[in-house]
Amino acid sequence: MLDLVALDMAGTTIDDHGLVYTALAESVRETGASIAPLDLQTWMGTDKIAAIGALMRLGGVIPTPDSTASAFQRFRVILAESYDATPPTALPGVEKALEQLKSRGVRVALTTGFDDAIALPLLDRLGWRVGELLDAVVTTSDVSIGRPAPYLIHRAMERTGAVDVRRVLAAGDTLVDLAAACNAGVIAVGVLTGGLSRAELEALPHDHILGSVAELPSHAKLF
Repeated sequence: MLDLVALDMAGTTIDDHGLVYTALAESVRETGASIAPLDLQTWMGTDKIAAIGALMRLGGVIPTPDSTASAFQRFRVILAESYDATPPTALPGVEKALEQLKSRGVRVALTTGFDDAIALPLLDRLGWRVGELLDAVVTTSDVSIGRPAPYLIHRAMERTGAVDVRRVLAAGDTLVDLAAACNAGVIAVGVLTGGLSRAELEALPHDHILGSVAELPSHAKLF
């Protein structure tokens, strides 16, 4: 039996229409850097400041603290404008799945490569609140290092009182989601609702690959 599921946000529980990818790429290109699709894929799901610095360097621009901070502010502005124009929605079946998990006594946390300033307004748009649908939300504002470090997941465990990593599941749609779950010692689940294929997710260590978070309550091997 699971005590906790720790789930990524964009692409895993929330359909943001790929706008975070677009905003990240645009903010980096504005610095003069080029972006290879594989590099963008590699850094999706990570802390966005770290991702911007890495993508700038990979794209031929040496990042400085000021240029990275400026690009991050542009990322936030671009993303907020994009979300205003095309509001994110819950992925199909996710809210029902979370309600089913909670009815079984499983705690639900969201973890994300966003900071508080991005993640919390996004959740407000959806009406998802701690104490109701969620038991905890952990952002990069809460940890010293984001994914693939295990700290987002471990902080979610702290906040929900989960103590046994063998009874914790972490799911996400990116390679760094799987890496973080493995680093945390929890059950690592990849979902196909993001931009990666089954073959791409299966290339990394994992326990299960599912079509969607909506499948979690009925996945017999987990209960």
